[in-house]
Amino acid sequence: MNMIQAINSGLEVALGRDDNTVVLGEDVGYFGGVFKATEGLQKKYGKTRVFDTPISECGIIGVAVGMATYGLRPIPEIQFADYIYPGLDQLVSEAARLRYRSAGDFTAPITVRTPFGGGIFGGQTHSQSPEALFTHVAGLKTVIPSNPYDAKGLLIAAIEDNDPVIFFEPKRIYNGPFDGHYDRPVSPWSKFAESAVPEGYYKVPLGKARIVREGGDLTVLAYGTMVHVAHGVIEESGIDAELIDLRTLVPLDIDTIVASVKKTGRCMVVHEATKTGGFGAELSALVQERCFHSLEAPVERVTGWDTPYPHSLEWAYFPGPVRLTEALKRVMQD
Repeated sequence: MNMIQAINSGLEVALGRDDNTVVLGEDVGYFGGVFKATEGLQKKYGKTRVFDTPISECGIIGVAVGMATYGLRPIPEIQFADYIYPGLDQLVSEAARLRYRSAGDFTAPITVRTPFGGGIFGGQTHSQSPEALFTHVAGLKTVIPSNPYDAKGLLIAAIEDNDPVIFFEPKRIYNGPFDGHYDRPVSPWSKFAESAVPEGYYKVPLGKARIVREGGDLTVLAYGTMVHVAHGVIEESGIDAELIDLRTLVPLDIDTIVASVKKTGRCMVVHEATKTGGFGAELSALVQERCFHSLEAPVERVTGWDTPYPHSLEWAYFPGPVRLTEALKRVMQD
């Protein structure tokens, strides 16, 4: 399966296992979603389980919160992460705090699916990476898969979780991994082991990172599309780097990170979102706090720029092979 098919399979499994699970969003029903991630689900489960909504993100999230308080497990789709902001108040002020403010009498088992990130020439309104905004909010969980197998397993785990989860889907790798070389042909997921996705039920636990590549010289922390870009650069550089796919930002597998950095003595953080206030800053601080005496060089960050996502200069903004290679050399020379 490619990532779209894996997500579709995860949704189908969840809908089949629990009649209280519902899917809602713009065009998710009849048309099967703008990226076809919900294709065929309305036909199989009906219009009361998989249904279209008006173009109103605050309404979509608000209705999902109400559904959750009455015992349903809603899976709202926000068509692009760039459009999630109208629903921010509902997520932050209601969903994230419902369990706490009710002393556990109510929960908000909501999984918000939304495509994010650039690399598709979507410009400033279709390419943003707002994950750090949600990691700042106590009560929300933030999940970002990097391959089809994880996408399905993490999605099922998120849907079954009793707290609200923001499930970011890196749309640049829906149909295949991306090594950052935009001028090279794209390889389909079928050529990679991670496309071997079981048809039935399985879960990938939230809060458990994956070591993509073991190494002894340097620890590289990444998630989503940047896992593949970093992997390609590491292989081309000849540096024996250990690459960790975080999978979930909240909860964060800090134990795996600390063990790796203490082994290698160096750390580089990679993400596509803007640098200032990005999740890389939190990772850098955590590594410094826990691994200070093991570090042989400052933690290096490779990120997007502190500007709106440009359309015509997308590959100058996107943290590609050139910038990652330069960063690898800096952190190894220090």
